[in-house]
Amino acid sequence: MALLPILCYPDPKLHTVAKPIAAVDARIQQLAADMLETMYDAKGIGLAATQINVHERLIVIDVSEERDQPMVLINPELVWTSPTTHLNEEGCLSVPGIYDGVTRFDAVRVKALDEKGQSREIEADGLLAVCIQHEMDHLMGKVFVEYLSPLKRNRIKTKMIKAQREESR
Repeated sequence: MALLPILCYPDPKLHTVAKPIAAVDARIQQLAADMLETMYDAKGIGLAATQINVHERLIVIDVSEERDQPMVLINPELVWTSPTTHLNEEGCLSVPGIYDGVTRFDAVRVKALDEKGQSREIEADGLLAVCIQHEMDHLMGKVFVEYLSPLKRNRIKTKMIKAQREESR
């Protein structure tokens, strides 16, 4: 297993739309395992392949308190969303230290393949539903700060660029 570098906003590669995965093979299984290790190491609850500069439709999630319920979703697609929404405080491993409110569906149903290539459907609400929607946005090239006002987004972009400059010194 390996820790993978996570792209930081405003890296333009975060806006790449991910392509479907043709086959769940050893490479994809290893990628999923590496992504889980990277997510756990970064203290995250979700990670999309886009965030590690792999532009394929793969996300990993673990919202459990014990960090022992990893979920791998390959080629995920929303098949149902609740009619109700809720404003949630969100953060992102690609936008470290920044949290803000984003409106998401209260519940979703997603169809995807698991790490063995088996088709599954998951009904989710609460934190899991928010996390699935957040990570699926990454696969579409969208970062959560794009839901914020242009003023907030520009402030965050400036802050992130400054932090990256200081880190590279």
